[in-house]
Amino acid sequence: MNKRIYTAGLVVIGDEILSGRTHDKNIAQVASWLQVQAIRLTEVRVVPDVIDTIADAVNAMREAYDYTFTTGGIGPTHDDITVDAVAKALGVGVVIHPEARAILERYYADKGGLTEGRLRMARVPEGGELIPNRMSGAPGIKIGNLHLMAGVPHITAGMLDALTGTLEGGEPLLSETVGGFIPESEISTELREVEQAHENCQIGSYPFFREGKVGSNFVVRSTDRAALDACMAELCERLSQAGFEFTPGGI
Repeated sequence: MNKRIYTAGLVVIGDEILSGRTHDKNIAQVASWLQVQAIRLTEVRVVPDVIDTIADAVNAMREAYDYTFTTGGIGPTHDDITVDAVAKALGVGVVIHPEARAILERYYADKGGLTEGRLRMARVPEGGELIPNRMSGAPGIKIGNLHLMAGVPHITAGMLDALTGTLEGGEPLLSETVGGFIPESEISTELREVEQAHENCQIGSYPFFREGKVGSNFVVRSTDRAALDACMAELCERLSQAGFEFTPGGI
């Protein structure tokens, strides 16, 4: 097992996200998919449809992390500018990818043909490769450690599926949960001390309000199973010592 931790950044592109007109679903599904690939989503930026802003975000992400993903802005309209922005970030031109054009010609053969707008979806930064899209024909784009994907969540899901198993990852992040009707403020000292005693683990605290009562779920994460088990055992012991009832797996 590769001991190195692989990381990724995500740039979510679109004025409609920032305005609240569209609720983003891609962050969660990209994060979940990356976990399975043993890659950690480390940072997310949501940016408007502005070429320079997109380019700056992409350059910052690709320099900071092993992989960078973008969602949104690779469609057929004038404000779909992700390809242009990424080309600017990389200092390359934009070309019509011949395979992408052929894919679109086949897809639109019985749908009115390949119009000028539809042909925009065959544009890629020079040197880019294609990510298959079984849902709507228009492919995603891979260039270096960048992966440009659609904004429509079910199309993004298909592109992620096509990428499954193709990226190098490290050790998967393991997790265990324990929860109860435990106000996190009353157990904060114990949480901090347990986490400090287990340097290979992180503890997340997630409060909730149910049945008229305050509670919390505590999630312990680590790439080391033995360390995770030891941390979870001590956390449960400390919860018991503090007089709290708890449920393994959370509530």
